[in-house]
Amino acid sequence: MALIFFGSTEVLSGNRTSRFIAPLVRWLMPELSEEGVFRIVFAVRKAAHVSEYALLAGLVLAAMHGTFRLVPREWSWPRAGRALLVCAVYALSDELHQAFVPARFGNPLDVLIDTAGAGGGLLVIWAWGRWRQRRSAPGDPGSASAPADALRESPPRL
Repeated sequence: MALIFFGSTEVLSGNRTSRFIAPLVRWLMPELSEEGVFRIVFAVRKAAHVSEYALLAGLVLAAMHGTFRLVPREWSWPRAGRALLVCAVYALSDELHQAFVPARFGNPLDVLIDTAGAGGGLLVIWAWGRWRQRRSAPGDPGSASAPADALRESPPRL
């Protein structure tokens, strides 16, 4: 949250980040129009919003779970909902903060983008946890525990 707060100052304002993103885009795609460069810079900045709030949601979820694991062993939708709410409230406070920074302005659309990023991050964590759970399910032929489970079973009677 401190990094997001710092990024909401003039240090990472659109004018400053465009100074290094736009030249990189022009170097990679010299035939692109100025409008195209502007659109890519805009997309990169919004992708940063999504990714930083996805990471924040994972960290908040881990903190609520009381572990240092980004993928909790037991998923809880209520806990994930609370993590999403924390991220949404922080996104709102971040935009309010930006409204008082001279080179920035608060944008309600950014609150929605940030909250969607947090929700997307939580869904990725949920999907990753389900995939890992299915992959390591006992008795599953593809799991590492399948041979041990097969040895514990009694042999078939003839």
